[in-house]
Amino acid sequence: MRDAVIVEAVRTPIGKGKPNGFLAQVHPVELLAHTLRSLVERSGVDPALIDDVIGGTVDQVGEQAMNTTRYAALSAGFPETVPATTVDRQCGSSQQAVHFAAQGVLSGAYDIVVACGVESMSRVPMWSNVPPGKDPFGPGIAARYPDGLVPQGISAELIAAKWSLTREQMDAFAVTSHHRAAAAWEEGLFDAEVAPLDGVSRDESVRPGTTPEILAGLKPAYHDPMFAERFPQIEWNITAGNASPINDGASAVLITSSETAARLGLRPLARLHSFAVTGSDPVLMLTGVIPATDKVLRRANLSIDDIDLFEVNEAFASVVLAWGQETGADLAKVNVHGGAIALGHPLGASGTRLTTTLVHAMRERGARYALQTMCEAGGLANAMILEAV
Repeated sequence: MRDAVIVEAVRTPIGKGKPNGFLAQVHPVELLAHTLRSLVERSGVDPALIDDVIGGTVDQVGEQAMNTTRYAALSAGFPETVPATTVDRQCGSSQQAVHFAAQGVLSGAYDIVVACGVESMSRVPMWSNVPPGKDPFGPGIAARYPDGLVPQGISAELIAAKWSLTREQMDAFAVTSHHRAAAAWEEGLFDAEVAPLDGVSRDESVRPGTTPEILAGLKPAYHDPMFAERFPQIEWNITAGNASPINDGASAVLITSSETAARLGLRPLARLHSFAVTGSDPVLMLTGVIPATDKVLRRANLSIDDIDLFEVNEAFASVVLAWGQETGADLAKVNVHGGAIALGHPLGASGTRLTTTLVHAMRERGARYALQTMCEAGGLANAMILEAV
């Protein structure tokens, strides 16, 4: 029976998604090309053997339009015969790329495939794919949700209210994320996964000196009188400090079968064990990680206590804390090298960034099982379980 294993995983350092960010001068195609080039150089795989390159990008417009993944593969020097495609499952786009890639290997459609992702939020700002005055949802959605959908920040506030999460809890979680990320850098734990680019070798958004007192001084990021009237339960505790920043970055993983890996002399980092994707309420929007976790555990015939490490994307602290309450997961095992609040969240790159960090953390900590899950706009979530080999 075929399996699917990750044999290499790499990412760029993550820059601030602002005009003065470390990576703002790098075209998104070149960001992704750098990771693809680094991936084959580190693995030693002949890129001509790659059956497909599946990449995630969220804002597919401007410099991230026209199937960015294809041009990144060409820029990386891959043969013209290697195909590529770009997918969009919002923040989980490159995690979905991992699912598609692994499922292709498991089915026998692929022998060697790359899953990857990129987002340059400094050059292609969020929502730049929706021109002013245009409705991306249509009349059917307006009829189904007559009160209207809401921005993600409002969803994060609704989650905080529903799960009775205080400002102090969310700020404390954010501080932990920064401190874990800073410690991981100081201990050299990111060295194996990061491919320096243009003189940049560290993540730009990590703030080692962050404290609860500093975060307590930040103002609510999403306060809006209209939504305050519609949702009186909101206490307006989401700030720039307990939410992920905007960022630039790219990441990639190389997936094959154990048989192919052995034939090519490649050492698997982890086996891709189980997958799940689910939909949830698009107003709460970001709670899909809860049923997705339950679904993937059932498919794997495992319990939450069987999982040694978790990566749960820190779009907002409220998302991870609510997930923790519902699943009973030990937060000491979650995002052990810091999460997106500290490291950053370059949308299309985040799925494979989490996977890259997770497989290296599994090796470093001797974990047997690890679980990754991500909330996504529109009320979606991906989840997958990795197993040590």
